[in-house]
Amino acid sequence: MEQSGPGSRAPQSRPFSGPHRLVFANEKGGTGKSTTAVHTAVALAYQGARVAAIDLDFRQATFYRYFENRVETERRRSIALPGASVAVFSGPTTEDLDALAEEIGAGCDFLIFDTPGRDDKYARHVAVQADTLVTPLNDSFVDFDLIGQVDAETFKVRRLSFYAEMIWEARKKRGLSTINGERREMDWVVVRNRTQHIEARNMRRINEALAELAKRVGFRAIQGLSERVIYRELFPSGLTLLDKGHLGELATSHLVARQELRSLLKGLNLPMPARQQADAPATFSL
Repeated sequence: MEQSGPGSRAPQSRPFSGPHRLVFANEKGGTGKSTTAVHTAVALAYQGARVAAIDLDFRQATFYRYFENRVETERRRSIALPGASVAVFSGPTTEDLDALAEEIGAGCDFLIFDTPGRDDKYARHVAVQADTLVTPLNDSFVDFDLIGQVDAETFKVRRLSFYAEMIWEARKKRGLSTINGERREMDWVVVRNRTQHIEARNMRRINEALAELAKRVGFRAIQGLSERVIYRELFPSGLTLLDKGHLGELATSHLVARQELRSLLKGLNLPMPARQQADAPATFSL
């Protein structure tokens, strides 16, 4: 499908040629990965970026279906919405995936990958190539186990998980490589979703474990999205919380969710060249 349409710190500059590769990956499902990916894609498009995306979860294709619904809403309402060029990949080889990425990412500022919530060779392939790797986690030790194992008594980190070790090795290799004299470093961001449902003692234990692990493997942890019905309600229309003027009257909880989303997008600290910022609609601001 082709659809066209119009960080807690200052946005980075992007020194490398080709699109910035932004990978949303977690081998566990139900963490808000696709929701975060869709809203990030739309936010970048609103800021004037040219965005392409590949959905690697060909079974559910939630990311792809979201934008398919978005196109249908544009047609039905006779409106134009910022969006992305989106494709679904189902195999059979990583070489085919690289070819699709090169094709769909040509001329784009960002290439987004939404990966399935399971162990998948294509997800691993794009994860180690990411410029920014985003790993959404629900704030629980069930999800924490994806990146590290903790002691049952002290809740101290005992060892890295296979996934964390894989990303750690990829980041070390990337840090040694350069393009045009610039180091190619990967920014790994752990996004903490659904924190409002965690009781205080468990929250403290998770905070401590994340802080310890972050020092060991070098990721950044930022606040993510609380579980809100609005995200599920928007899916059939393909609209996002950023589509002001198309959502009707919003409840207070929806306005809070929008601010939460804006904070998350700032925390990702994605590179926004001056041209993209200049092309952004005057009505949009993170």
